[in-house]
Amino acid sequence: MTRALALALGLAAVLARGAAAQAPSLVSPDALRVCADPNNLPYSNDKREGFENKVAELIGQDLGRPVTYVWFPQVVGFVRNTLRKNECDLVMGAVSGDQVMQNTNPYYHTGYMIVTRADSGITAREIGDPSLADKRFGLIAATPPTALLLKHDLMDHVTSYSLVVDTRYDSPSRQMLQDVVDGKIDVGLLWAPFVGFYIKRDHLPLKAEFLQPEGNDRLDFHITMGVRANEPDWRRRINEAIEHKQAEITKILDDYAIPRLDEQNRPIPIGGAAQ
Repeated sequence: MTRALALALGLAAVLARGAAAQAPSLVSPDALRVCADPNNLPYSNDKREGFENKVAELIGQDLGRPVTYVWFPQVVGFVRNTLRKNECDLVMGAVSGDQVMQNTNPYYHTGYMIVTRADSGITAREIGDPSLADKRFGLIAATPPTALLLKHDLMDHVTSYSLVVDTRYDSPSRQMLQDVVDGKIDVGLLWAPFVGFYIKRDHLPLKAEFLQPEGNDRLDFHITMGVRANEPDWRRRINEAIEHKQAEITKILDDYAIPRLDEQNRPIPIGGAAQ
């Protein structure tokens, strides 16, 4: 390759990056258009009863825009068919580091929990606890606790629940909790927002603790909002809204009994500071 050609290609790459960075924003100036699942409590539904619906209202207030929705089941293709098609401009819940979307700053931190009957006498918080060696586990397929069950050779003890379902008809997380209540399984391993919400709403006789990691296994995640790439001004504005409304967002999370962790992975009591 000649020096002139190399310089020309380099200049072309720089110009292409500049053009992408300066691409006009596709964000609606008239409304906060939210991408959401129409039937996925405690997160969202088309009656706007979920905690993400309530948080979206706060963000809309800060932006001075009414909140509108594009409804789509949160299954494979959710982002492709909503945010990336420019049908809407904000996803209310995204795991920090998600490669599918650009992340905002996080607005809460949570993880996986170990759920048992309140009268079970089980106090373990680690899968490797010897007291769990003969117990029956419930697991949402392909979620992070799977690695711990494999490590301890406990997969033969597992009842698996589907990860991807049509939320209009199925709620595997709620079914797992009911199976713990009914004694069909001894231990449920579940994402914390489902646990806290359903135990409170349905007055389930269950107790839950954050599941403790082992080694490099990751069981806790920061939750952000998701936006399109190459819209830095929009991301900045959402970050500002999160900062302005964080206290009110936290109150909503408390109202929905969403279990959370602080930055040292210590549980935060609902309505209070970390223990």
